Amino acid sequence: MELDELRKKIDEIDKGLVDLFQKRMDISKDIAIYKQKNNLPIYDPVRENQKLTELKSTIKEDYQSYLESLYLLLFELSRKRQEEILSSLELD
Repeated sequence: MELDELRKKIDEIDKGLVDLFQKRMDISKDIAIYKQKNNLPIYDPVRENQKLTELKSTIKEDYQSYLESLYLLLFELSRKRQEEILSSLELD
């Protein structure tokens, strides 16, 4: 397979990832509001560790550390988004 063809495949996957990322971040808003209403902290290390363990069990061992890096970043971005949302709600 030619490099251009491989890159086209990656581009299609990237489009899907961007769509899913946006959906995930949108749900982070709902989670932030739920946590605020229920007096829950934004950071839940137990949940994050459980999620990492679960996800890593679904992927080839060679990719587990990469998946962990990806999800640690996703968790961080989600927490940041939740903090921004809660901060903006406090200003209203």
